[in-house]
Amino acid sequence: MARPSLVDQVAGALLDRIIAGEFPPGSVVPGEIDLSAEHAVSRMTVREAIRTLGAQRILRVERGRGTFVNPLSRWASLEAVVRAVSEGQDDAAAAVQLIQLRRFLEAGACELAAGRLSAEELDGLGRDVEAMEDAHRRQDVPGFVTADLRFHERILQASGNVFIAVLFEPLHRVLEARRAETSRVPEIQVHAIDQHRRIVSALASADPVRARQAMDEHLQQTLTDLTTYVLGDRSPADR
Repeated sequence: MARPSLVDQVAGALLDRIIAGEFPPGSVVPGEIDLSAEHAVSRMTVREAIRTLGAQRILRVERGRGTFVNPLSRWASLEAVVRAVSEGQDDAAAAVQLIQLRRFLEAGACELAAGRLSAEELDGLGRDVEAMEDAHRRQDVPGFVTADLRFHERILQASGNVFIAVLFEPLHRVLEARRAETSRVPEIQVHAIDQHRRIVSALASADPVRARQAMDEHLQQTLTDLTTYVLGDRSPADR
């Protein structure tokens, strides 16, 4: 793997500090002189690092005033947003928003996959559900999470839409962490197994509308379970 350039190193270090909360939205980041001294690089390198984060709309430069941190909703880098969501402070809001995103993308992917899945691929989905049931019986949370993620990955691939798969790739790490958190609750596992079986049945029917509805209902149940069993009084709706 190629070593990051000095520009990338400075941009990455500044992004780390933003995500850690050292520079919250609306705050001013250190100037070129301070950053160049801190990282022992030229002011030109710092300027290019600022431009890099500016191109991702993480920062905005206001002439004569300084360089400011934009709110997360304005960031244009999916990878940076995923990092901020997974490592940032507002965990409850991030968890809810992630499921909302999944509802938009995965319900549509399931609709596209209906009628495209081969008998072998449908059997694979069935095996994933069986693996989830087996892991549930053995109280094997990592095994449950692996089967769950594999199930959803099959559907994303079967949608035939390359953009959906590309959009989900940066989300994999945070999805795995969220699944590990929620899958520790036995009741959530039971609900997930039932919902996954419904999705397999809908996909086997080759009915796009039914498939979309099955995935949407699953993710609605996921959101309900998250707020009921995991977030509790951390739920954004209760604030």
